[in-house]
Amino acid sequence: MRSVGVSWLPLAESDMLCALRRILLILLASLCLSGCVQYDVGVHIINQTQGEIVQHIRLGEQLTNFSGSSAQDWLQSIQQRTRKLNGRTRRVSDRELIVRIPFNNGADLTARFNEFFQPAPRQTTETFAETGLPELKSELNLTQSNWLLVERDRLIFDLDLRPLGVLSANGNLLVSPGSLLDLKFELDTPWGARSVDDDSLAVLQQGKRLVWTLKPGAVNHLEAVFWLPSPLGIGTLAIVLLVLAGIYLRTLLFPQLERSTQHASPEI
Repeated sequence: MRSVGVSWLPLAESDMLCALRRILLILLASLCLSGCVQYDVGVHIINQTQGEIVQHIRLGEQLTNFSGSSAQDWLQSIQQRTRKLNGRTRRVSDRELIVRIPFNNGADLTARFNEFFQPAPRQTTETFAETGLPELKSELNLTQSNWLLVERDRLIFDLDLRPLGVLSANGNLLVSPGSLLDLKFELDTPWGARSVDDDSLAVLQQGKRLVWTLKPGAVNHLEAVFWLPSPLGIGTLAIVLLVLAGIYLRTLLFPQLERSTQHASPEI
C-alpha cells in the first residue's frame, strides 16, 4: 500500500507541473503576439481605367521586439513585390508601411492583386515561420457587364484565415487567431458599392466606401456590386446626339436658307 501511495504522488506533481507550464506558455504567447499585425487592404477605384490597391501594414511593438530582424525582412519582401508590380511604398516607421499599386482596368486589378498575394518565395516563407505568421491564401475576382452608359461590376474576394491559429505539439490551440491579425478589406468606388454577401461578416458603410472586418480562423467570403460610368458609352451617345441635333437643325434651317437665296438672286 505504501508503494502505491508513493507512486501516485510524483504523478500528481508531474500533472500539476505540466498544467503550469501550459498556462505559462499560453500567457507568454499571448503577451508576445497580442495584436502583432494590423493589415488593412483596400481597392480604390477612380474610374473604368484608373485605380489603385492600397495596403496599410502596422506591426505591433511586441512582434518587432520578439522577432528581431524577421519582421523587417517580411516588410522588405513586401516592398520588393510592390516594386515588381510598378507600385510604390512609404515607410512611415520601422513598424509601419503603406503600399500603393496602380491598375488600369478590372482585368489588371485582378491580375496584380492575385500576383501580389500569391504564396511567397522561400525567404518570405521562412520569415513567416520565424515571426509566427503563416501564409494566407486569397483570391480576388471581378466580373464586368457593359450596359452602354454604365458598367456593372461584381467583386468577389475569398481569404482563408484558418492557418492563423497557433497550435501546440499535441494540437491544442495556444493563441487565438484573433490576437494575431487585425485585418480589414475596403472597397472605394465613385458611386458607392452594395454588399451582397451574408451576415457572417461585419460591414461598415463609410460614405462611398465599404469596410469589411474579416474573421481570423475562418474562410472569409465577401461580394459587392457597384456601378461605374462608361466613358466610351457616354462618348458614343454624345456623338449620336450631336449628329441627330445637326440633322434636326438642318431640316429647320434649310427651307429658310433656300428662300433667302431665291430672294437674293436677280430677275432676268
